[in-house]
Amino acid sequence: MITTPLPAGSLRATSLNAARRATELAEVAEAEIDLLVVGGGVTGAGTALDAAARGLSVAMVEAEDLAWGTSRWSSKLVHGGLRYLAHGDVALAHESAVERNVLMTRTAPHLVRTMPQLIPLHSTVSRRSELVLTAGLHAGDALRRAARTPSDVLPPPRRIPSAEALALVPGLRAAGLRGGLLGYDGQLIDDARLVVALARTAAGFGARVLTHVRAQKLDGNGADVVDQRTGETLRIRARSVVNAAGVWAGELSPDVKLRPSRGSHLVIDADAAGIAGTALVAPIPGASGRFLLLLPQADGRALLGLTDEPVPGPIPSVPEVPESDVDFLLAGIRDVLGQPLGREHVLGSFAGLRPLLEQTRRKESSDLSRKHAVLTSPEGVVTVVGGKLTTYRKMAAEAVDAAVLAGGLSAGPSKTAAVALVGAAPRRHLTDVEAPARLIAKYGTEAARIAALADFDPDLAEPVAEGVSLTAAEVLWAVRHEGALDADDVLDRRSRVGLNPDERDIAQPFVAELVSRALEGVLN
Repeated sequence: MITTPLPAGSLRATSLNAARRATELAEVAEAEIDLLVVGGGVTGAGTALDAAARGLSVAMVEAEDLAWGTSRWSSKLVHGGLRYLAHGDVALAHESAVERNVLMTRTAPHLVRTMPQLIPLHSTVSRRSELVLTAGLHAGDALRRAARTPSDVLPPPRRIPSAEALALVPGLRAAGLRGGLLGYDGQLIDDARLVVALARTAAGFGARVLTHVRAQKLDGNGADVVDQRTGETLRIRARSVVNAAGVWAGELSPDVKLRPSRGSHLVIDADAAGIAGTALVAPIPGASGRFLLLLPQADGRALLGLTDEPVPGPIPSVPEVPESDVDFLLAGIRDVLGQPLGREHVLGSFAGLRPLLEQTRRKESSDLSRKHAVLTSPEGVVTVVGGKLTTYRKMAAEAVDAAVLAGGLSAGPSKTAAVALVGAAPRRHLTDVEAPARLIAKYGTEAARIAALADFDPDLAEPVAEGVSLTAAEVLWAVRHEGALDADDVLDRRSRVGLNPDERDIAQPFVAELVSRALEGVLN
């Protein structure tokens, strides 16, 4: 049940746009605030929301755009920690299951769907392995029950015959298939949209969300920052500071040592893969406890992932997928499908860097802990790193707790387990929203407002380019209410058109013109 709406329910209170950014950037240059958050990914936006919901005065600065880094390059899974359970970390698995429940039933049910996951049982999977996998799924279901997630949200797992497995995933290789194990987990419609919703909800509680503002130097009393759009430098004074810069956290707090790991995904034509609404989970031969995932998306594409490779040296702004990762992923899924996927079926690719903590004893990247850490430097800067997208809220709450202690602030406990994000509503109520299903899946209850824009100008209902689902109304909405400042913000974060380079190239000129006109106030 969603129990805490925004204190100011109007759309204006949560709207992010160029005018608000300019006003609030000027404000933070004049007065000391309680908390400065550096980083506009899921953890940074979650931290800003947590602090603002406690009544603290908050500013969040992000060098690029919301969800610029790892937060938009995830597998989009909201998972119950089954892998952690397999490694014996019951506490971390339980934490993940609890946070999944919060997202799916309270804070963002409009952004997370129930995703069936099929583990095919081919002849290469031994009977002993089948027993182990079955036990793991049932242990995961016990965590689901412990987290109080209803079975109508996440049904219990079951073994299914080969005919049902082939019906759910028609692209499966039929030869040697004796059935499958069917489980359920959560899947974000779009990870970047979760970050945008968090930032806007934080803004509704009074947080100043400042994108394209780079922190150059941190200390316990604030940060020296530069406005990337004007080149102006300024000092933001704060009683406490949280470094939530993800994989770049060590560049701002040198005492934090990270060992980034690359997780590569391929964007696949879902029809070519023979996959629809059910995800495919394929054990990697010879790698105990590791799986490849073929995850259907709502737009007719599928994601094939993922790798876990160390990334030494300087951190790239946008990681690239090496050819070796492409080969590994296509080869790993080959024997599971009836028709092998080739490079001609790859529409695009992306990689995210996991901000894993360095440990004294060297380990493979896949063995490094996925636990998060909250560290306070001698200067009083709180850094939060590690963890997973699913547990962002717990990470944020602990970071704010540490910042309150470090800065001697007055604030109660975290409230975000009961704070509904913008657009949220129970699933049964979303069916009443008068808007296309595609918009409801992306915007929840706000879909009706976007659809209504076309009542004033029917052209706004038209796609921005042939073969691209993004409409002109969505571009206008992104500029007016979601903080998009240029075409890249729209194509690569507010929508995911950019995942397909060909579609991006087609859409870019028209989107750039729309953004320019919206910023100038030409579009009404």
